[in-house]
Amino acid sequence: MRARAAEVAASSAVIGARDSAALEGADLSLDVVRAGVDDSPVGRAVASSLAITGAVPGQVDAWLRAPLQVLAHLHVIAARGFEQEDVLGKPRADFDVVDPLHIGAVPPPDDVPDRLVGLADVLTQPTRAPAILVAAIAHGELLALRPFRWGSGLIARASVRLVLASRGVDPDLLACPEAGMLSLGRSSYVAALRGYATGEPDGVAEWIRWNAATIGFGAETARSSS
Repeated sequence: MRARAAEVAASSAVIGARDSAALEGADLSLDVVRAGVDDSPVGRAVASSLAITGAVPGQVDAWLRAPLQVLAHLHVIAARGFEQEDVLGKPRADFDVVDPLHIGAVPPPDDVPDRLVGLADVLTQPTRAPAILVAAIAHGELLALRPFRWGSGLIARASVRLVLASRGVDPDLLACPEAGMLSLGRSSYVAALRGYATGEPDGVAEWIRWNAATIGFGAETARSSS
């Protein structure tokens, strides 16, 4: 697999983008995605997911130093064509979010800046915590917070790739955690995320286990594709 790392990574990016978009409700076959998406709303959502996943390799180094800058950059990529230019890269200022997973209520907009700063501290401070745990926290916090009106889910799932790559678990971006997320299903995803959002130890632990399972599945996807 290492001998074909570039090819496996390229395949992982396309599969991951397709599966991430499918979780948002923009579900197209892999063959259609590889052939080129159209300009329909579903096609444009898949194109945004492809653009985000394609941008991840170039953001790995910056993620360790300035994760909020990376999140803003990814939102500009994701939401262009879905949002007004003046809100691209900026946290939401109200309760209005697009919620394709039907997660439910979002935290107040006044909470968003402080929670993003808190997440940035977690991501930039030295820690002995396993990278898979850090990835689960980044994923869960971004999805629970939904800091942007549109595209937060795509960005939250991309954060898993960024954490695993930047912390040396998957530096070549071969794995496809989004495939594991889609395999476990949307209802499982939402239930685990709601558990995390309670802040209760059991809920957070289950969310971490859920993420570990998806990452393991993603590693198997990479092996099978090689």
